[in-house]
Amino acid sequence: MASEVDPVRNELALLLRRLTVELDAVGQRFAGAHGLGRTDVRALVAVMDAARRGEALTAGRLGSAVELSSASVTALVDRLERAGHLRRARDDADRRRVTLQMSPAAMAAGAEFFGGLQRDLLAAMQGYSDEELAVVHRFLTGMTEVIEGHARAGPEPG
Repeated sequence: MASEVDPVRNELALLLRRLTVELDAVGQRFAGAHGLGRTDVRALVAVMDAARRGEALTAGRLGSAVELSSASVTALVDRLERAGHLRRARDDADRRRVTLQMSPAAMAAGAEFFGGLQRDLLAAMQGYSDEELAVVHRFLTGMTEVIEGHARAGPEPG
């Protein structure tokens, strides 16, 4: 007996898909405007997110975040550094370790491009209580974990 699809949950799954498609389109517009590829943008977001968390990001950890081999990460970082988006820096705690940092120019470009979207998102959240936002946070965190699992699972069995 096939289980029935809950229409509310099905609609939420469809809305998540629509949201991801629209966010991807925004990211692609940014990439196109700055001569970047999809992986370049993913790498820059990984570096920004690590900085926001107060963590240093090494090339190895970047490779894990964007699922690239060591050689491919080196080429990616070299390309982003030449373009002025990233810089390599010695870790203050361990001078042997090299970390990746966003350049001020890249931070400014991101703020200029995404600043309006961020303001509009924050304004749209004003209509929600703290309790509702806590539920949305929990929901989005859980859905992101599911999507990450699928993204890293490899091809579907045939």
